[in-house]
Amino acid sequence: MQFQRRSVALAALFVGLSLPVLAQDIQERVIKFGHLNNADHAVSFGVKRFGELVAAKSGGKMKVQEFPASTLGNEMQQQSALQGGVQEMSAPATTSLAGIVKEFGLVDFPFAVSSFAQADALLDGPLGQALIAKLPEKGLVALGYWDLGFRNITNSKRPITKPEDLEGLKIRVIPNPVFLETFKAFKANPVPMPFAELYSALESKAVDGQENPFAVIQSNKFFEVQKYVSATNHVYAANIVLVSKRFWDKLSVTEKKIMTDAANESRGYQRQVSRAAAQKAVGDLQAKGMQYNELSVAEQGRMRQVAKPVTDRFASTYDPAIVQLYTAELARIRK
Repeated sequence: MQFQRRSVALAALFVGLSLPVLAQDIQERVIKFGHLNNADHAVSFGVKRFGELVAAKSGGKMKVQEFPASTLGNEMQQQSALQGGVQEMSAPATTSLAGIVKEFGLVDFPFAVSSFAQADALLDGPLGQALIAKLPEKGLVALGYWDLGFRNITNSKRPITKPEDLEGLKIRVIPNPVFLETFKAFKANPVPMPFAELYSALESKAVDGQENPFAVIQSNKFFEVQKYVSATNHVYAANIVLVSKRFWDKLSVTEKKIMTDAANESRGYQRQVSRAAAQKAVGDLQAKGMQYNELSVAEQGRMRQVAKPVTDRFASTYDPAIVQLYTAELARIRK
C-alpha cells in the first residue's frame, strides 16, 4: 500500500515536472500557410481545421495564418518561398513537386486509380511515404496528403465523349511533363500556365479549356467562361501539406508533434469536405448552364491505352525502386 502511494506521488511529481518543460518547448509562432484556392474551397477548410488544432494543442502559442487564392504567389513562387524559409507552409497539388522530385509524376499517371479508397490507400501507404522521404533534401517537409479530387475537362467548343474529341483543343495544363505529354498523346495542344492566370486565359479564349476537379471548376467560376464539362476522371489529384524545412528544423520535438498530429487529424475532415463539395459542384455547374456529360467505361479504357506509352516512357526515367513499389502498391489496392 505504501509502495503504491509512493508510486502515485512519484508519478504526480513527474507530471508536474513535465508540464513546464512542455510549455517551454512551445514558442510563440505565426505560421504563414499559403495556397492557391479560394476561401470557400475544401483546401481552405483543411487549413482552417489544421490551424484550430495547432492552436488548441499549443495553448494558443502557435497561430496559423491563412493566405488563400494565390495571395503569396503561384505554385512555384510559394515553393521557392518555403525552400528559402520566408514562408512556413503551403498545400499545393503534388503535381507541382515533379520539377524537384520527378517521381511525384507517378501520382499524375492517368487512370491509375478509380476510387477514393484506392487513392487514399496509395498515398497513405508505402508509396506516398517513399515520395515524402525525398523532399527534405529539397528543403521541404511533408505532413501528408489532402484531397483535391478526380480531374475533369471543361472547354468552350464541344463535349468530350472520346479521345478524338480532344484533338486540336488548346487545353491549359499544370506545368508538368506528364500532363503535357499525356495531352499531346490525345492530340490536344497543351498550354502550361500558372493557375492564377487561367480564368482570364479562358475568358479571352487564349485557351479553349482546362482540366481540374469539379469543386475547383465551381469555386473559380469557370462556368462563366466555359460551356462543356466532361467527367473524364482522368487523374486523381491530391494536395500535399508542405512545411519549410528551414522552419521545421527550428521547431522543438513538442512543436513538431503538435503539427504532425494536427495534420493527421485534419486529413480525414478535409477529404470528407472535399468529396462532398465535388458531388455538390456537379449539380451547381449544371444549374449555372454548363453542359455535363460522362465518359463511358469503354472510352475511358481507350484513353488509358492512348496514355500508356507516355506513362511507360516516364516510368523508365524514374528511380526503379520507387516504380517497382508503385506497381506493387497498385496491384495491392486494386484487389
